[in-house]
Order: sequence, then structure tokens, then C-alpha cells
Amino acid sequence: MEDGYDIQRLNFLIVDDNKHMCMLVKGIINALGSKNTVEAGDGADAFKELRHFPADIIICDWNMDPLDGLDFTRMVRTGSDSPNPFVPIIMLTGFTEMNRVVEARDAGVSEFLAKPISARGLYSRIRSIIERPRPFVRAGMFFGPDRRRNDLATYMGKERRKKAGEEGELSQDSVDSMFD
Repeated sequence: MEDGYDIQRLNFLIVDDNKHMCMLVKGIINALGSKNTVEAGDGADAFKELRHFPADIIICDWNMDPLDGLDFTRMVRTGSDSPNPFVPIIMLTGFTEMNRVVEARDAGVSEFLAKPISARGLYSRIRSIIERPRPFVRAGMFFGPDRRRNDLATYMGKERRKKAGEEGELSQDSVDSMFD
């Protein structure tokens, strides 16, 4: 990949209860160069996998049963038996309302990617994790990547006048601005 990273040695844990989505994400990861992937059908299975699979990056769906992506993220970040509370987590979801993006960020998600996903979108999140790793902080009940990466006052995107908490779907650019 031109000006890209060689990710063949990275271990990816893909967490999704939809087999087709798992196959799609795994196919993208393989096309990008990594062959080291493990799949889990929900957050509980993924947490068990983490005990013996040294994931470098987790790609996790939000909506799963019995343990969804948010609860899984919280377990990874703050569970007393968590094998790696610092592992980067990319959250996948078809729901991009502002309150959901904030909730994911506040649970300790490293990056957020709206569905439908593309190879370019997924690679850009992986690249962001590599190029701009965020320091981890503990503040009250929160433990995870520093949520204050961006001064939103300087955001000049098309939704710059939208107040925090207003409902409505966010564009991927708006979601990205919250994680930059």
C-alpha cells in the first residue's frame, strides 16, 4: 500500500454477532495485509478470547447479545481481570446519533466507524491508532483513551452550529471530528 503501513504482524480481534459482517471485516483486514485475526460472536466470547489471543486492535460491533460492544469495551477498560485494558478498540455501528458517539467515546472506544464500512474507512481508523495514539487517563469511573483530543471550538465542518445533544444522524466527518 502506497505510503501505508505494513500491518501483517498485527493481531486483530473482530467482534460481531453477524457472520457476514465478520467475514467482510476479516476480508478487509486480510486485503490490508494481516492474516492474524480471531473472531468472536459477542462481547463475552471476545473477552474470553483476549485471555489467550494478544490482540493489538479490536474491531467491535455495538449491537450484540448478550453482551454488547459498549459493555465489552467497559469490561476491557475497567474489569479487574482484563488482560489488556490499553488495547485500541474501533467501534462499528449503523447508529451515528451524537448521543451514541459520545456514549462510545465515554465508554473508552479509541475510534468510531459508521456502517456501511469500507476498506478506506477501516484503514484510516487503523492508521489513526498508529499515527496518533492517545494517552490513557483515569478520571472518576472513566478509564480509557483521553477524550480531549480535539478543541471543538475550532471545528469548521458543516454541522459546526449543531448543539451537543441534538438528535440526528452525524456524518462520518462529524464523528471523526469528535475523535480527532
